Amino acid sequence: MKIIKKADIILFIILIIFGLAVSALFLPVTGYESGDTVRISVDGKHYASYPLSEDREIEIKNGDRSNTVKIENGTVRMLHSDCKNQLCVKTGAVSRLRSNIVCLPNRVVIEIANENGGDVDVISN
Repeated sequence: MKIIKKADIILFIILIIFGLAVSALFLPVTGYESGDTVRISVDGKHYASYPLSEDREIEIKNGDRSNTVKIENGTVRMLHSDCKNQLCVKTGAVSRLRSNIVCLPNRVVIEIANENGGDVDVISN
């Protein structure tokens, strides 16, 4: 039968603290930044881009389907959708970089981006 000693517990705590410190250093901080642009795609194609700083209401028509997007106070939200499940409306307002709202039935994607060069996903040679 093995007994856990006081030194084992101390070593375990030190390893946990070290792991948390390393994780905090390498977590991408960009996910917490606010974006400055709203990109809207319909059927996988770019529909429009709008500055997040200008309040407006956008009506999106895709055949017989419609969505209403509202940009207000530096956030964007799906105000109305004629889809059944209303998940896009229930998502609420987003403003952080790489956040999105998706209306799958109507094939509408709203994404927060940074048009001023801060939105870099990959750098290669």
